[in-house]
Amino acid sequence: MIITFLGTGTSQGVPVIACDCKTCRSGDSKDKRLRTSLLLQNQEQNIVIDAGPDFRQQMLRENVRNLDSILLTHEHKDHIGGMDDVRAFNYKSRKPIDIYSDDRVQRAIKREYPYVFAGHKYPGVPQMNLITIPDEPFYTGNMKIIPVKVHHYRLPVYGFRVDDFAYITDANYISSENQDKLIGVKHLVINALRKEKHLSHFNLREALELIDEISPKKAYITHISHQMGLHDEVSRELPANVMLAYDGLKVEI
Repeated sequence: MIITFLGTGTSQGVPVIACDCKTCRSGDSKDKRLRTSLLLQNQEQNIVIDAGPDFRQQMLRENVRNLDSILLTHEHKDHIGGMDDVRAFNYKSRKPIDIYSDDRVQRAIKREYPYVFAGHKYPGVPQMNLITIPDEPFYTGNMKIIPVKVHHYRLPVYGFRVDDFAYITDANYISSENQDKLIGVKHLVINALRKEKHLSHFNLREALELIDEISPKKAYITHISHQMGLHDEVSRELPANVMLAYDGLKVEI
Protein backbone atom coordinates (compact mmCIF):
# COMPACT_ATOMS: atom_id res chain seq x y z
CA MET A 1 0.00 0.00 0.00
CA ILE A 2 1.15 3.52 -0.79
CA ILE A 3 -0.04 6.53 1.16
CA THR A 4 0.21 10.02 -0.31
CA PHE A 5 -0.25 13.14 1.76
CA LEU A 6 -2.54 15.18 -0.48
CA GLY A 7 -2.55 18.04 1.99
CA THR A 8 -1.10 18.59 5.46
CA GLY A 9 -2.42 22.01 6.44
CA THR A 10 -5.47 23.81 7.73
CA SER A 11 -7.35 26.87 6.54
CA GLN A 12 -4.89 28.78 8.71
CA GLY A 13 -2.00 26.99 7.03
CA VAL A 14 -2.77 28.17 3.49
CA PRO A 15 -0.65 31.24 2.64
CA VAL A 16 -2.77 34.37 2.41
CA ILE A 17 -1.97 37.86 1.19
CA ALA A 18 -2.86 39.43 4.52
CA CYS A 19 -0.43 37.23 6.48
CA ASP A 20 3.16 38.41 6.74
CA CYS A 21 4.53 35.59 8.91
CA LYS A 22 7.71 33.78 7.87
CA THR A 23 5.84 30.53 7.19
CA CYS A 24 3.40 32.08 4.72
CA ARG A 25 6.27 33.97 3.07
CA SER A 26 8.56 30.93 2.95
CA GLY A 27 10.04 29.86 -0.37
CA ASP A 28 10.19 26.22 0.76
CA SER A 29 7.48 24.12 -0.92
CA LYS A 30 7.17 22.06 2.27
CA ASP A 31 5.72 25.14 3.97
CA LYS A 32 2.92 25.42 1.36
CA ARG A 33 0.22 23.23 2.85
CA LEU A 34 -3.16 22.55 1.28
CA ARG A 35 -6.08 21.35 3.40
CA THR A 36 -5.45 18.01 5.09
CA SER A 37 -6.28 14.88 3.09
CA LEU A 38 -4.74 11.49 2.37
CA LEU A 39 -4.71 9.00 -0.52
CA LEU A 40 -4.52 5.24 0.12
CA GLN A 41 -3.59 3.08 -2.87
CA ASN A 42 -3.09 -0.60 -3.43
CA GLN A 43 -3.13 -2.64 -6.62
CA GLU A 44 -6.93 -2.71 -6.72
CA GLN A 45 -8.25 0.62 -5.51
CA ASN A 46 -7.79 4.26 -4.56
CA ILE A 47 -9.31 5.61 -1.36
CA VAL A 48 -9.22 9.22 -0.18
CA ILE A 49 -9.64 10.35 3.41
CA ASP A 50 -11.47 13.70 3.40
CA ALA A 51 -12.15 15.92 0.41
CA GLY A 52 -11.72 19.57 1.34
CA PRO A 53 -11.75 22.69 -0.84
CA ASP A 54 -8.41 21.71 -2.41
CA PHE A 55 -9.62 18.25 -3.50
CA ARG A 56 -9.61 18.96 -7.26
CA GLN A 57 -6.14 20.52 -7.17
CA GLN A 58 -4.79 17.61 -5.14
CA MET A 59 -6.23 14.98 -7.49
CA LEU A 60 -4.77 16.75 -10.52
CA ARG A 61 -1.38 17.17 -8.89
CA GLU A 62 -1.16 13.45 -8.07
CA ASN A 63 -2.62 12.40 -11.43
CA VAL A 64 -5.33 10.29 -9.79
CA ARG A 65 -7.39 8.79 -12.61
CA ASN A 66 -9.74 6.56 -10.62
CA LEU A 67 -11.39 6.91 -7.23
CA ASP A 68 -13.27 4.12 -5.49
CA SER A 69 -14.34 5.66 -2.20
CA ILE A 70 -13.95 8.51 0.27
CA LEU A 71 -13.71 8.13 4.04
CA LEU A 72 -14.85 11.22 5.93
CA THR A 73 -13.53 12.03 9.38
CA HIS A 74 -16.09 14.77 10.09
CA GLU A 75 -18.16 17.49 8.45
CA HIS A 76 -16.11 20.67 8.83
CA LYS A 77 -15.82 22.57 5.56
CA ASP A 78 -12.07 22.03 5.23
CA HIS A 79 -12.81 18.29 5.07
CA ILE A 80 -15.91 18.12 2.83
CA GLY A 81 -15.77 21.36 0.84
CA GLY A 82 -14.50 19.78 -2.39
CA MET A 83 -16.88 16.88 -2.78
CA ASP A 84 -18.71 18.39 -5.75
CA ASP A 85 -15.64 17.47 -7.80
CA VAL A 86 -16.29 13.73 -7.49
CA ARG A 87 -18.40 14.27 -10.62
CA ALA A 88 -15.26 13.93 -12.75
CA PHE A 89 -14.71 10.43 -11.37
CA ASN A 90 -18.42 9.63 -11.82
CA TYR A 91 -18.10 10.58 -15.46
CA LYS A 92 -15.21 8.19 -15.98
CA SER A 93 -16.46 5.24 -13.91
CA ARG A 94 -20.16 5.67 -14.76
CA LYS A 95 -21.12 4.97 -11.16
CA PRO A 96 -21.50 6.80 -7.82
CA ILE A 97 -18.58 7.23 -5.45
CA ASP A 98 -18.99 5.44 -2.11
CA ILE A 99 -18.83 7.98 0.71
CA TYR A 100 -18.27 6.53 4.20
CA SER A 101 -19.25 8.67 7.18
CA ASP A 102 -21.48 8.70 10.23
CA ASP A 103 -25.13 9.79 10.12
CA ARG A 104 -24.39 13.29 11.42
CA VAL A 105 -21.89 13.91 8.63
CA GLN A 106 -24.36 12.57 6.07
CA ARG A 107 -26.92 15.14 7.19
CA ALA A 108 -24.30 17.87 6.73
CA ILE A 109 -23.48 16.60 3.23
CA LYS A 110 -27.15 16.71 2.28
CA ARG A 111 -27.38 20.30 3.53
CA GLU A 112 -24.19 21.31 1.72
CA TYR A 113 -25.01 19.53 -1.55
CA PRO A 114 -28.83 19.32 -1.75
CA TYR A 115 -28.79 19.11 -5.56
CA VAL A 116 -26.98 15.76 -5.35
CA PHE A 117 -29.93 14.22 -3.52
CA ALA A 118 -32.83 16.03 -5.20
CA GLY A 119 -35.75 13.98 -6.46
CA HIS A 120 -35.34 15.44 -9.93
CA LYS A 121 -31.62 15.82 -10.52
CA TYR A 122 -30.04 18.26 -12.95
CA PRO A 123 -27.97 16.34 -15.53
CA GLY A 124 -24.32 15.97 -14.57
CA VAL A 125 -24.60 16.50 -10.82
CA PRO A 126 -22.21 14.46 -8.66
CA GLN A 127 -23.26 10.95 -7.73
CA MET A 128 -22.62 9.88 -4.16
CA ASN A 129 -23.51 6.66 -2.40
CA LEU A 130 -23.66 7.51 1.31
CA ILE A 131 -22.67 4.60 3.55
CA THR A 132 -22.82 4.71 7.35
CA ILE A 133 -19.62 3.68 9.09
CA PRO A 134 -20.42 0.72 11.37
CA ASP A 135 -19.17 0.31 14.93
CA GLU A 136 -17.00 -2.61 13.89
CA PRO A 137 -14.31 -3.06 11.23
CA PHE A 138 -15.57 -3.02 7.65
CA TYR A 139 -14.26 -3.54 4.15
CA THR A 140 -14.14 -1.20 1.21
CA GLY A 141 -12.98 -3.34 -1.66
CA ASN A 142 -10.19 -5.48 -0.27
CA MET A 143 -9.13 -2.97 2.40
CA LYS A 144 -10.13 -3.70 5.97
CA ILE A 145 -10.90 -0.42 7.73
CA ILE A 146 -10.93 -0.20 11.53
CA PRO A 147 -12.79 2.95 12.64
CA VAL A 148 -11.21 4.77 15.59
CA LYS A 149 -13.40 7.26 17.43
CA VAL A 150 -11.64 10.39 18.68
CA HIS A 151 -12.80 13.84 19.79
CA HIS A 152 -12.26 17.25 18.22
CA TYR A 153 -13.06 19.17 21.41
CA ARG A 154 -16.69 18.00 21.89
CA LEU A 155 -17.22 16.82 18.33
CA PRO A 156 -16.89 13.07 17.65
CA VAL A 157 -14.52 12.47 14.74
CA TYR A 158 -13.37 9.31 13.00
CA GLY A 159 -9.83 8.16 12.59
CA PHE A 160 -8.99 5.03 10.63
CA ARG A 161 -6.62 2.09 10.86
CA VAL A 162 -5.68 -0.05 7.85
CA ASP A 163 -3.35 -2.95 8.66
CA ASP A 164 -0.29 -1.46 10.39
CA PHE A 165 -1.17 2.12 9.41
CA ALA A 166 -3.38 4.57 11.31
CA TYR A 167 -4.59 8.09 10.53
CA ILE A 168 -5.89 10.59 13.10
CA THR A 169 -6.69 14.20 12.28
CA ASP A 170 -8.59 17.01 14.00
CA ALA A 171 -8.39 15.48 17.45
CA ASN A 172 -7.36 16.48 20.93
CA TYR A 173 -8.66 13.47 22.88
CA ILE A 174 -8.62 9.71 22.36
CA SER A 175 -10.22 7.40 24.90
CA SER A 176 -8.18 4.49 26.25
CA GLU A 177 -10.53 2.08 24.46
CA ASN A 178 -9.87 3.67 21.09
CA GLN A 179 -6.21 4.26 21.79
CA ASP A 180 -5.93 0.49 22.26
CA LYS A 181 -6.98 0.13 18.59
CA LEU A 182 -3.78 1.94 17.63
CA ILE A 183 -1.42 -0.33 19.52
CA GLY A 184 0.86 -2.21 17.14
CA VAL A 185 0.69 0.23 14.23
CA LYS A 186 4.01 0.74 12.51
CA HIS A 187 3.05 3.99 10.78
CA LEU A 188 0.97 6.60 12.61
CA VAL A 189 -0.29 9.90 11.23
CA ILE A 190 -1.42 12.32 13.93
CA ASN A 191 -2.49 15.95 13.91
CA ALA A 192 -0.59 18.72 15.66
CA LEU A 193 -1.78 22.23 14.90
CA ARG A 194 0.96 24.25 16.54
CA LYS A 195 3.28 24.31 19.55
CA GLU A 196 0.92 26.30 21.76
CA LYS A 197 -2.06 24.70 23.50
CA HIS A 198 -5.27 24.62 21.43
CA LEU A 199 -8.91 24.03 22.32
CA SER A 200 -9.68 21.32 19.78
CA HIS A 201 -6.39 20.01 18.34
CA PHE A 202 -3.34 18.31 19.77
CA ASN A 203 -0.40 20.63 20.00
CA LEU A 204 3.07 19.34 19.14
CA ARG A 205 3.97 18.29 22.68
CA GLU A 206 0.70 16.38 23.10
CA ALA A 207 1.11 14.64 19.76
CA LEU A 208 4.66 13.58 20.65
CA GLU A 209 3.46 12.21 24.00
CA LEU A 210 0.80 10.15 22.21
CA ILE A 211 3.35 8.90 19.69
CA ASP A 212 5.59 7.84 22.56
CA GLU A 213 2.70 5.89 24.14
CA ILE A 214 1.71 4.11 20.92
CA SER A 215 5.34 3.61 19.87
CA PRO A 216 5.06 3.26 16.09
CA LYS A 217 8.09 2.63 13.93
CA LYS A 218 7.42 5.96 12.18
CA ALA A 219 5.06 8.84 12.92
CA TYR A 220 4.00 11.74 10.71
CA ILE A 221 2.59 15.07 11.88
CA THR A 222 -0.25 16.53 9.80
CA HIS A 223 -2.95 19.23 9.99
CA ILE A 224 -0.22 21.79 10.58
CA SER A 225 -0.99 25.49 10.84
CA HIS A 226 1.42 28.24 9.84
CA GLN A 227 1.76 28.94 13.58
CA MET A 228 3.84 25.76 13.90
CA GLY A 229 6.75 27.44 12.15
CA LEU A 230 9.02 26.52 9.27
CA HIS A 231 9.24 22.89 8.21
CA ASP A 232 13.05 22.67 8.38
CA GLU A 233 13.29 24.41 11.75
CA VAL A 234 10.60 22.30 13.43
CA SER A 235 11.97 19.10 11.88
CA ARG A 236 15.27 19.59 13.70
CA GLU A 237 13.41 19.51 17.02
CA LEU A 238 11.68 16.17 16.43
CA PRO A 239 12.67 12.65 17.54
CA ALA A 240 14.29 10.45 14.92
CA ASN A 241 11.10 8.43 14.31
CA VAL A 242 8.87 11.50 13.84
CA MET A 243 8.64 13.81 10.85
CA LEU A 244 6.51 16.72 9.74
CA ALA A 245 4.55 15.46 6.76
CA TYR A 246 4.35 17.68 3.69
CA ASP A 247 2.10 17.87 0.65
CA GLY A 248 3.02 15.23 -1.91
CA LEU A 249 4.96 13.01 0.49
CA LYS A 250 4.60 9.32 -0.48
CA VAL A 251 5.21 6.43 1.89
CA GLU A 252 5.16 2.76 0.92
CA ILE A 253 3.83 0.58 3.71
